[in-house]
Amino acid sequence: MTETARVDVGPLTHRRVLHIAVPIVLSNTTVPILGLVDTGVVGQLGEAAPIGAVGVGAIILTSVYWIFGFLRMGTSGLAAQARGSGDVTETGAILMRALMIGASAGLALIVLQIPLFAAAFRIAPASDEVEGLAQGYLAIRIWGAPATIAIYAVTGWLIAVERTRGVLALQLWMNGLNIALDLWFVLGLGWGAQGVAAATLIAEWSALALGLWLCRDAFAGSVWRDMARVLDPVRVKRMMQVNGDIMLRTVLLQASFTSFVFVGAGFGDVTLAANQVLLQFLNVVAFGLDGFAFAAEALVGQAVGARSLPALRRAAKLTSQWGLKTALLLALGFWLLGPALIDVMARDTAVQDAARVYLPWIVAAAVLSLASYMFDGIFIGATATREMRNAMLASVAVYALALLVLVPALGNHGLWAGLMVLNVTRGVTMGLYYPRIEARATG
Repeated sequence: MTETARVDVGPLTHRRVLHIAVPIVLSNTTVPILGLVDTGVVGQLGEAAPIGAVGVGAIILTSVYWIFGFLRMGTSGLAAQARGSGDVTETGAILMRALMIGASAGLALIVLQIPLFAAAFRIAPASDEVEGLAQGYLAIRIWGAPATIAIYAVTGWLIAVERTRGVLALQLWMNGLNIALDLWFVLGLGWGAQGVAAATLIAEWSALALGLWLCRDAFAGSVWRDMARVLDPVRVKRMMQVNGDIMLRTVLLQASFTSFVFVGAGFGDVTLAANQVLLQFLNVVAFGLDGFAFAAEALVGQAVGARSLPALRRAAKLTSQWGLKTALLLALGFWLLGPALIDVMARDTAVQDAARVYLPWIVAAAVLSLASYMFDGIFIGATATREMRNAMLASVAVYALALLVLVPALGNHGLWAGLMVLNVTRGVTMGLYYPRIEARATG
């Protein structure tokens, strides 16, 4: 039996947006900090190859894992709508479905790791030294796949029910432990890139255990054990439709970022290392803006579930206002502090010089990417996944054309310019689809 109840979440105010978003911004900031430490720790070895190896290995796994990023986004949108409509029972069932998908996907990746990594390195034109180090890194980290993918489901559920302090606790634990083990394994024990991988593996499994405890309310009743409810054909079909659209969109997005790394590798180890340093800065931008995009997911999802157009419009407006303020602050911060951060992260002077040349692209990215991130949150909350998919298809086509034109003419500058074209096009195309979101709130 479905349990329904009115969810008293209070008025939609700036304070409520910040209550949801600030813990997410703080928790997301720990992720690129981890990337900075990963890169900085191996950078202390004084060689470009270990930096490039960690970068290539990490982008391969990130690309593969974020194919399953639909678990976070789909879980967030569906659970937020269930909460907004008062369907308390379904919120718990959604989490259980997502965890089952995460465990199955992770085990499949472990089984398929050999052909998967062989295909990745066939595409990547990295040097023999970088590839050898990256192979060792990947062989360790792949065993964390079930935990990593399941954590997406846990995070999405916590966002949907506005328990973002739990997300902060989860990220602080996982990334804090990872950083501590990084320092011990790499600088203390001298394990190099494999030490970075081992630290991440341990942190991922411990974080899943903590995440399940944070979601303990979802397991308090009997719904999570009711397989007839969890595997209900109508609800499973809806979840598969949403997740399928998001998965295709995510594959396209990750393929774009992976192509960025691989094309950059063709410019040599120094440029590859410089781009890897700057990609950590870009992660800071992404995760900072995502804090308010995630708030939009929860609030827009609840508004759509409650069929409230005024609440939808206010949620979109308030979260975007805070996103703009954050984008401007990040742009200023990288303009002022970027050169010093580059020097901390890489000792190789050639890498430092190259990274400074391309730093202005990071400053521009903070502002140019804003619309794409905020629309992502709005569309996920509304589960307008078909529109997201179609917008991404168009954007990737434009991105591919931009690379064909700009890279031969401008080299690595053209590569960064193409990435900016991708994000701007994403924002424009989703903006054209936005009226359909409002129609869902009244339909």
